[in-house]
Amino acid sequence: MPTLSDLVTRHARQLDAADLEWLHLLVGDWQVVSDLAFADLVLWLPTDDGDFVAVGQARPSTGATVHHDDIVGSYAPEGQRPQLRRALEEQAPQRSREPRWFGAYAVREEAVPVVRRGRAIAVVARQTNLGGARTPSRLELNYVEAADDLVGMIARGEYPSPDAPTGPRRGAPRVGDGLVRLNSEGEVLYASPNALSCFHRLGALGDLVGRSLVEVTANLVEQRATVDESMPLVLMGRAPWRTDVEARGVALSLRAVPLTEHGDRLGAVVLCRDVSELRRRERELITKDATIREIHHRVKNNLQTVAALLRLQSRRVESPEAKEALGEAMRRVATIALVHEALSQTIDETVPFDDLVGRSLRLAADVATAGAHVRTTVRGTFGSVPADDATALVLVLTELVTNAVEHGFEGRESGSVEVVVDRDGEELRVEVADDGAGLPPGRGAGTGLGTQIVSTLVANELRGTIAWHPREGGGTSVVIECRLREPRDATLG
Repeated sequence: MPTLSDLVTRHARQLDAADLEWLHLLVGDWQVVSDLAFADLVLWLPTDDGDFVAVGQARPSTGATVHHDDIVGSYAPEGQRPQLRRALEEQAPQRSREPRWFGAYAVREEAVPVVRRGRAIAVVARQTNLGGARTPSRLELNYVEAADDLVGMIARGEYPSPDAPTGPRRGAPRVGDGLVRLNSEGEVLYASPNALSCFHRLGALGDLVGRSLVEVTANLVEQRATVDESMPLVLMGRAPWRTDVEARGVALSLRAVPLTEHGDRLGAVVLCRDVSELRRRERELITKDATIREIHHRVKNNLQTVAALLRLQSRRVESPEAKEALGEAMRRVATIALVHEALSQTIDETVPFDDLVGRSLRLAADVATAGAHVRTTVRGTFGSVPADDATALVLVLTELVTNAVEHGFEGRESGSVEVVVDRDGEELRVEVADDGAGLPPGRGAGTGLGTQIVSTLVANELRGTIAWHPREGGGTSVVIECRLREPRDATLG
């Protein structure tokens, strides 16, 4: 399905970037209007050749839909074009006198111009399915009256608001969750049954009609509780913002939609939703995240303690072979500690690997260098690496660089080791190349402990392959190819 931007570029070159952004804002927030109006909304864009093409569509969650199939990208029916054109030219809503039939059911239609800075740039068709028509209840009457106010604001260029939150992010309330209508003074004109239930759970007793919503809520909030500074503006309907209110273990998410006419405040619609369970789970996740980071921090400290003990032990032994073995063990433990240090500073189970590998490779080169000046460089980026792969990967790279420095530059004053990274999604290819002495003839990669560690980690932990090759021009090239694990969802236990 083509996007709104694609269709505007293809059919309406007269619209500028600001017009397109206005249409994006409208489509991002018009589900509220659709639900209040019990109607489908279709955004019709006038084309360069005088026709109309559908560039957006919304179906009501509160009533029967008109269009069971998506119509985005299609052209307006012949019988609907005159109404759309009048709305565009006169910059005023146009309502059909007689319903139009869609198969077996009748549809009431209204064409509403989308106005920005005094100029109509598109038309919204408001189409109500009359197939299930019945005597409207008080709730339905209040819904439709609020929808009429918003439709009028669209036609005057007062809606959508650039400052309004859009989308169902973090428990955003929708029309069906609970609705409160306010007058210009912030007093309640109507509260839906779901809205009454929300405020009753918060501690408000009795009916809300005729009372100031901000005063009712202020009396419920505990004195020592932290209060969002925007809460009074939202509860009075003065700003198109969102806020949370918590009291007695209940959390409400509130969103205000101010209603205006030519800049004068008529009142507001306040949507509310009980998000107590959602907030409880968020707090559990925050606690879990803090606990995991604390565990990584303690593991890092313990590993540093182990490295320090190995260092003390190495000072007490006389054998050069034992000193070297303890030094290598100390370096490997310190490398693993670097991974846990990085994990203790992030909010998810991934490691910013480029910073980590830079530190570990410099440490490896400095420790392994015996008088020679070796320069290590990294070309390409690793990005974020899952924690399950980070430890194995940094150990492999550290071992390879250490091996290259220790065995490739004996008797030389300088040299270089280059790490070339090529990552495509989860596919990773790393080449560690040096300009040292190269592989001994007929011996291949060797059978030392470092080589065994590298081969085992690549095969078992990284589920990849590793190969040693002579480098053209002298030196050794080691190529690792593997597929990283996909990052785990932080919301899963």
